[in-house]
Amino acid sequence: MTAGAHRLRIATRESPLALWQAEHVRERLQALHPALDIDLVPMTTRGDQMLQTALNAVGGKGLFVKELEQAMLDGRADIAVHSMKDMPAEQPDGLTLAAFLASEDPRDAMVSPRHSSLAALPQGARVGTSSLRRSAQLRALRPDIEILTLRGNVGTRLRKLDEGEYDAILLACAGLRRLQLADRIQQALSVEQFIPAAGQGIIGIECRRDDQRTLKIIAALHDRESACRLQAERALTARLGGSCQVPIGAHAQCAANQMQLSAVVAQPDGGRQLRAKVSGASSQARSLGQQLAQRLIDDGAAEILAPLGVKL
Repeated sequence: MTAGAHRLRIATRESPLALWQAEHVRERLQALHPALDIDLVPMTTRGDQMLQTALNAVGGKGLFVKELEQAMLDGRADIAVHSMKDMPAEQPDGLTLAAFLASEDPRDAMVSPRHSSLAALPQGARVGTSSLRRSAQLRALRPDIEILTLRGNVGTRLRKLDEGEYDAILLACAGLRRLQLADRIQQALSVEQFIPAAGQGIIGIECRRDDQRTLKIIAALHDRESACRLQAERALTARLGGSCQVPIGAHAQCAANQMQLSAVVAQPDGGRQLRAKVSGASSQARSLGQQLAQRLIDDGAAEILAPLGVKL
């Protein structure tokens, strides 16, 4: 498509990782549409401002996207670039997730200056994370570990680790790799042992549903495998009330038009975990997600999630 001299404005959070993602999308689009003037519109979200409180206590994933979405609805931005693991299951009227880039490494990472793996951490080690999903799965593996809340951008979290506030921290491999910090990864946790968040590693592009010009501009960035994976993972978490307030993991793997979807629902203290898998045709991704969610509900997920305010 020839975009002419039109401008495209990209709403983004101001963290280094969010800016990297927005710049990456800008570079990809600029290569496809050389005549397009593309500007970044950096914003601070409530989630970025409320760094002293655990996400599950202040509203969860939507805190990182509301300001960006409002900018599009108000006409101050044309698209927003998101980490899909931060996206709530529901979207505002008038907006659509229109394109997903090919996934980076979806695994969680253990980062530590002194210890090579979760198994190598000493008794009572202090581990930092802001994720209920990560802390619940970690507690199930290592109930002796002390888990401490850790907020802030990737650089802030690494600095706190290096200053000795923690023995190890848990982050996403994708973010570390995108920031050229892969050398900090001591252990990439297998998706079988440590099920990632739905959408982890995938960048999504959101825009106004009726903006045909923008939809055409970003269409070439769309990756079918990422879209298929997200259909399954987000269908599952939507059925289970997934948010930062709920310890749920979901991860789909696609090959040869087939999909395997794995999921976990856990008590925050790690005392009880439900894990299940389902396989089927990739074309049935959404149905597979809903099917696996129902299996977890039948196995007792409602009892685990009810104390967290989730009614299934």
